Amino acid sequence: MEVSAQQPKPQFNAFAASCPSRRLLDTIGDKWVSLLIVALGLRGPLRYSELSSQIAGVSQKMLTQSLRRMERDGLVTRTLTPSVPVRVDYELTSLGQSLLAVMSHLKEWAEVHMPQVEAARATYDAANR
Repeated sequence: MEVSAQQPKPQFNAFAASCPSRRLLDTIGDKWVSLLIVALGLRGPLRYSELSSQIAGVSQKMLTQSLRRMERDGLVTRTLTPSVPVRVDYELTSLGQSLLAVMSHLKEWAEVHMPQVEAARATYDAANR
């Protein structure tokens, strides 16, 4: 849909249950999607098997579903190269690249603050036994 200079941009409000931006937040808030964005942003185009080995613990099903959701939302491109076997590469689009800094900071924040979170969880669990 092309928006002319005279038409106002659509307004989205993720606090509203019916807002489509909520589904987008579901996607980018997914742990596998966030890790895929960082992996693709740091290493460039990657094959499915490279992504699978880069992100420990992701099942084939979840990796496939996450990549499909990302492709549907315009965050990654999927490039098929005819060969034996067929080569499939995934790469962030410019839209996906625009999320890279946010997702990288979020990943780093989680890694840096994990000791504090673990301490808070232990305190909470001890008080609520």
